[in-house]
Amino acid sequence: ISETPFTYCMMMMLRCARRLASTTPATTNAWINGKIYTENNCDYFENINPATEETISNVAVASAATVNMAVENGLEGFKKWSAFNGMERAAILYKAASLVTEKTEELAVIEAQDVGKCLTEARDVDVPSAVSALKYFAGVAPTLKGSHYYNMDTGNTARPSQSFAYTRREPLGLCGGIGAWNYPLQIATWKSAPALACGNSMVFKPSEMTPRTAMALAEIYKEAGVPDGVFNVVHGPGPVGEMLTKDPRIAKISFTGDVATGKTIMANSSGSIKAVTLELGGKSPLIVFDDCDFEKAISGALMANFYTQGEICTNGTRVFVHESVHKRFVETLKQRVKDNCRVGDPMDEASNVGALISHAHMQKVLSYIQAGVDEGATLVCGGKRVGTKGCFVEPTIFDNCKDDMKIVKNEIFGPVMSVLPFSSEEEVIARANATTYGLAAGVFSESLSRVHRVVAELQSGMVYVNNYNTAPMEIPFGGFKWSGHGKENSQEAVHHFTQLKTVYVEMDGVPTVF
Repeated sequence: ISETPFTYCMMMMLRCARRLASTTPATTNAWINGKIYTENNCDYFENINPATEETISNVAVASAATVNMAVENGLEGFKKWSAFNGMERAAILYKAASLVTEKTEELAVIEAQDVGKCLTEARDVDVPSAVSALKYFAGVAPTLKGSHYYNMDTGNTARPSQSFAYTRREPLGLCGGIGAWNYPLQIATWKSAPALACGNSMVFKPSEMTPRTAMALAEIYKEAGVPDGVFNVVHGPGPVGEMLTKDPRIAKISFTGDVATGKTIMANSSGSIKAVTLELGGKSPLIVFDDCDFEKAISGALMANFYTQGEICTNGTRVFVHESVHKRFVETLKQRVKDNCRVGDPMDEASNVGALISHAHMQKVLSYIQAGVDEGATLVCGGKRVGTKGCFVEPTIFDNCKDDMKIVKNEIFGPVMSVLPFSSEEEVIARANATTYGLAAGVFSESLSRVHRVVAELQSGMVYVNNYNTAPMEIPFGGFKWSGHGKENSQEAVHHFTQLKTVYVEMDGVPTVF
């Protein structure tokens, strides 16, 4: 077997697909300095396919020595990569985008197996999103620039002043990326593409539950021409990420995950005053007014709750519906779920709802569903596990929910929608904002003035109007309050992966009192 992570993953995929007998699962190791790094006598954990609950591979837990090696090589990689000019970096990132496009099917299969999401979704959304990130930031790389200042009030008597100043936008150095398991390839590129475009290097730790596409991306970067050491991958649970957050040699941490871990990362990073970008959880409101385009609102609510089995941080899981259309809205939702939601094998092209990430997570989601029933919400449809093998749960809708119910307050991260009727604009805005989260929100209304009034009042980092969960690379992505700090994507990401240096040049002499 060729010692490349992509070939390794493809061989494993073919074995699973053909159901060939294998006494020893494949092994997923670290990627350091442009090649697979195999550590002796390390611990391993299982990478499980949540749709079959079978072992895909055994993954090596990075020791402190391995993390240190990744950091040291990342620092050396930064010296090389930061010397490349913007056009050179752009050409390499464009090449990487082309390679990801060529490998769309293979990457989609890996993503579907690791995550449990539908192959059609991984092919049509996850991989193209990664390509978009690489292309967008390839375009950004040659445009990094500073500003020029002249004819300033310097305190000098010379007129006009010949002194001037300028700014330089410079890379931070070695950055740490810590990914989540719901969109592994997308998140790996959302973090690494802007980092590399700006001249930084990176040590990336994917979620321990979805380790393989980061390895495939590492190979793609190498094939595209990224120098060895610029993009390194280590694996393991929380303590491995903690090593990155506490290492003073790492200039920045970009993390996607839950709020509790985000708080820990901020605390750990404070020891060396690291820059931190956090994309955390949400319990987002989706507000449906009585003047909405009804069918668009139905589609928006379904996509905001059941796409990716509900495992999306921005999901609009608190669906506030105006009382005048509430009954019809719920009845239509129920019928659309019955007619169009197909829970099943993620590799089956007919499926559009796959498996949850793990057995433990499935049990957590089911426990929330039971809590909804116990607290008096009306179970409209769903609520059960599908089958006895694999982590499948029916798309679930609760009606007549109250704001203080567990299913309304807490992020479930599964296919569970809570419908809450409301009567006035002022009421729904207050209820929508009554949460510690502030990641996203949605508003469905045909009234332009109402939309802008409500948008201005919602305490959310992103607000979707007459749609939900769209994320073009050109716009900033990130939340308010406990949902995060900083922005990903767009030109805003450049500010988070660079530092601004101010240079003052005196041309008029130096006044002195001495």
